[in-house]
Amino acid sequence: MNSQPQPSPSRIAAVNRRRFLSAAATLPLTLSVVAPRILGRGAEPPPSETLNIAGIGMGGMGTGDIRSVASHNVVALCDVDQHALERNAKQFPKAQLHRDFRRMLEAQKDIDAVMIATPDHQHAVASVLAMKLGKHVHCQKPLTHSVYEARLMAQVARETKVATQMGNQGQAGEAPRLICETIWSGVIGTVREVHGGSNRYPPISPRGIRRPQERPPVPPQLNWDLWLGPAPERPYHPCYHPFAWRGWWDFGTGVLGDIGCHQFSAVFKALKLGHPAWVEASSSNHQCPPEIADETAPLSSITRWHFPAEGDRAPVQLTWWDGGLKPERPPELDANASFAEGDWLMIVGDKGKMYGHRVIPVACARELGDPPRVLTRSPGHYEEWLQACKGGPPAGSNFIDHAAHLAEVVLLGNIAIRSKIRLLWDGPKLRFTNSEEANALIHPPYRAGWSVSS
Repeated sequence: MNSQPQPSPSRIAAVNRRRFLSAAATLPLTLSVVAPRILGRGAEPPPSETLNIAGIGMGGMGTGDIRSVASHNVVALCDVDQHALERNAKQFPKAQLHRDFRRMLEAQKDIDAVMIATPDHQHAVASVLAMKLGKHVHCQKPLTHSVYEARLMAQVARETKVATQMGNQGQAGEAPRLICETIWSGVIGTVREVHGGSNRYPPISPRGIRRPQERPPVPPQLNWDLWLGPAPERPYHPCYHPFAWRGWWDFGTGVLGDIGCHQFSAVFKALKLGHPAWVEASSSNHQCPPEIADETAPLSSITRWHFPAEGDRAPVQLTWWDGGLKPERPPELDANASFAEGDWLMIVGDKGKMYGHRVIPVACARELGDPPRVLTRSPGHYEEWLQACKGGPPAGSNFIDHAAHLAEVVLLGNIAIRSKIRLLWDGPKLRFTNSEEANALIHPPYRAGWSVSS
C-alpha cells in the first residue's frame, strides 16, 4: 500500500486551480492515503490547492460536514429550509445561498466539489448531477435511497473520474483497520458469521406508524415541493421535517439504512464480500397492515444475507439486528460487559470471536496484542476526500471501490424487510429471480420533473 509520488509545490503553483483539479481526476487509483504532514502541508492549504466547495442540505450532518472543510473556500450553500441556510451563512458569509441544488449546480460555475447531506431520497439525484458536471462529491450514508441508485452512483463515478466519498466517517478510524488486520492474521480462523445491529433509544425517527391525516400549514421558511424532490406527492407534516424523515420509506431507509453502512463497512473490506445469493428478513411490520408496513420501517427487524464462497473465502452469513433484538450472547464475553446495546458488531470465526474490533475474551486479546499492521492509517475521513479531490489516492469509502456496493447490499435488506419470502438475488443482472413485487422496489419511480439516469 505505497503512496503515489506527489507533484512538487513549485509545479502545483504553476498550474491554475481549475486545470489542476481537472487533471487530478485522471490520475491512477491506489489504495493508500498520504497524510498532509508527509507533504509538508500546514492546516491552511496554499491557494493553488484550495477547493471551492458547496454544501447541499444544511441540517445537522450538513452543518458538520461543511464545517469540517472550512479551511477551503465554501462558495455556496443550498437548503430548502431558509432557517438552515441562515444558520450556516453566519459561519460562511461569502457563500452564495440557494434553495434548489439543480439551479445552483447549473448556474454557479466556480464550484469544484459538493458535500451532500439531504434526506436519503435526494442523495442520488444531487450526486449524479454533480458528478456529471465534473464536481467531486462527498455524500452522506447510506449513499442512496434505492438499490438501483447505488449501482448507478458507482457507474457514474467511474465514468466521470471525480473524487468521491460516502459519509460513514468511522471507516477512517483505527477500529476498522484492526478488524481487517485481525481477520487477516488468522487468529480467529475462518469467518463464517457476522452479526451487527443498532438498538438505540430513543429512536432516531418514528417507525411502525400510519401516515398522518392532519394537514398543518407548511412553515414559511420551508419550500415543501423542493423538499419532496423525487418522492411522491404528499402534504407537509412535522413528522417528516425536520429530521424525522428516516423512518418513512418514501424518504429514508430505516435503522438498517441509517446504521448498516457504518457497522458493516470494515467486514466488507476484510472479507471482500460480493453479491449475496439470497436475502431474507423478519420484522415487526410483518404483523402490520399495509398502511403501516408500506409507509414506515419496522420497530424491530432481523435481516440475513448469504454470501457464497468466493476465491479463498468461505461462505459467510451476515445478520442484522435492531429494535432490541439480538443474537445469543457469546460465552467469551465478560459477564459484566454489555452486549448488543447501541451500535455493535460481532464476528465469528471457527477459532475465535471478535466483539467490535477486539478478540474476546479480554484476556485473550491482551495476550495476542494488536495484529501485524498492514494497512495505511488515515489522515482523517474528510482529509481523505480532500486529498483525492486534489489528485491524491481515492478515499477509503469512495463510490467505486467500496461505498456503492456496500450501500446496495444493505438496501437489499430493506427490500427483504418489505417482503415475506427469501429473495434470490442475481447481482450481475440487478434483479431478484423469484419476486416481481420485490423487483419493483429496486428502482421506484420518481415524481415528475425529477430524474436520475446514466
